Amino acid sequence: MTKKGCPIGLKNIVLSIILITSISLLSGCLYPQDKLSKNQVPFDDQIQTVQTAVEKFKKDNDGILPIKTEEKSASIYEKYPVDFNKLIQSRYMSESPGNSYENGGIFQYVIIDAEKNPTVKIFDLRIAEKIREIKIRITAQGYPPFGKQVAYNVYTINFKKLGYKDEPYVVSPYTNNNLPFVINGSGDIFVDYRMDLYQALKKGHATYKQGDDIRSILTKDSSFVPAYSLPYTINKKNEPVFLTK
Repeated sequence: MTKKGCPIGLKNIVLSIILITSISLLSGCLYPQDKLSKNQVPFDDQIQTVQTAVEKFKKDNDGILPIKTEEKSASIYEKYPVDFNKLIQSRYMSESPGNSYENGGIFQYVIIDAEKNPTVKIFDLRIAEKIREIKIRITAQGYPPFGKQVAYNVYTINFKKLGYKDEPYVVSPYTNNNLPFVINGSGDIFVDYRMDLYQALKKGHATYKQGDDIRSILTKDSSFVPAYSLPYTINKKNEPVFLTK
């Protein structure tokens, strides 16, 4: 018994109930139920929801797509980001997907094959953050530390000169390979998808000719686009190489 006559066991139970209740209330404040459930929906379902909204918008607006205007120099896989404001204002969607950048997520929604068959895909914006981090170090140094030349105007990066102990990389959304970065003569940084392309070509599901851009092989059976990539083609051995002019 305590001095006030309350059994120690009962007192501990009461304190435990108060603690659990407090944590539950706090969790409810930090993570509202609608946010929790929304983030648990597989992103394939969210992509299909956006795809349906884009198709309805296009049909009702004489073929116009709900896209943002990007720089002309943007890669074909980052060129047409979905403009969720247009979809929401026109009531094709109530809000942007929970995993989208616009709603606090890590994915950028984009449209590929915009002219013939507009298709909604995504890419991980953490790639852009990693590239930005590398560029900041290059800017601080004053010049890009070019490494080995791997193709015309394409080089590896000497990351040790940038102060990296280990070389940064991107985890592939297709194979979980650790993909390295490359740089061109202008200092633009790209992800090198050759390992992924090599595996895709070995599966033999598509036929390409030398000079064709083969990156589409990665998007056929995936929700992801090869973001921040250079064009690739095949050599005489049907191996992926950089497509240079």
